[in-house]
Amino acid sequence: MLRKIFTYAATATVALTLVTGCKSGDSDKAAAPAIQPSASSPSAPAEPSGTPSPSPSAPAAPAVKPQKLKAGDKGTQVLALQQRLTELGYWNGKADSAFGSLTTQAVYALQKAAGLGRDGVVGPKTQTALDQGVRPNAKSKSGHLVEIDLKRQLLMLVDNGTVTQIFNTATGSNQHYVFEGKTYLADTPPGHFTVSRQIDGQRDGPLGPLWRPKYFNGGIAVHGAPNVPPYPASHGCARLTNAAIDWIWSTNKIPLKTKVWVY
Repeated sequence: MLRKIFTYAATATVALTLVTGCKSGDSDKAAAPAIQPSASSPSAPAEPSGTPSPSPSAPAAPAVKPQKLKAGDKGTQVLALQQRLTELGYWNGKADSAFGSLTTQAVYALQKAAGLGRDGVVGPKTQTALDQGVRPNAKSKSGHLVEIDLKRQLLMLVDNGTVTQIFNTATGSNQHYVFEGKTYLADTPPGHFTVSRQIDGQRDGPLGPLWRPKYFNGGIAVHGAPNVPPYPASHGCARLTNAAIDWIWSTNKIPLKTKVWVY
């Protein structure tokens, strides 16, 4: 009888050890003692099998707005802009990676050709026009001409119907002004003309200075000016930047007898 009691106690000890023992090699996790269900208690439902539900993903980062390029900017993006403008014929001097006044003038011209707002800043719409290669079309079909588009305020050099250079220009403001007691209209008359005379230097005219003017209709000329806004602003002449008219003189792009179409 004593032996049976001893055997029963030993068997119980072994069973208890198996129930409460830890998994070998899992020393950094605390093991909870297993609870043996009684015969009269319903068994606990098994955990559902399958792949665990993924945790919610992090919210998507907001879309990065394209960077605008404007006067004062510098770097490789500006260089690429200048090179693309030159490729399309928008005169902006020598590409130098600096967004200066000549680059602004070329952007004005591009925006005018594309029918966009004229702010001189390369935003998404202007960039699209640049990428699409927007250029104005000429009206002439043959010969070397200057074409001045009054509606879009563009001056173009045209060879045999192909526009080769495009400039921002400011023509007559169509506002009245008073000179020596008389009232005049500051307009640039449309028509077909010819460059008849020129001055290689500054002409101090009665209404202000004109830099290296090339006259094509009486006292109306293509000339350089320190300020060329993207809208009509002159007394009747077609303004270009001083740098642009200097380039035209140095390359002889508008010699005497050049035809000028204004429309």
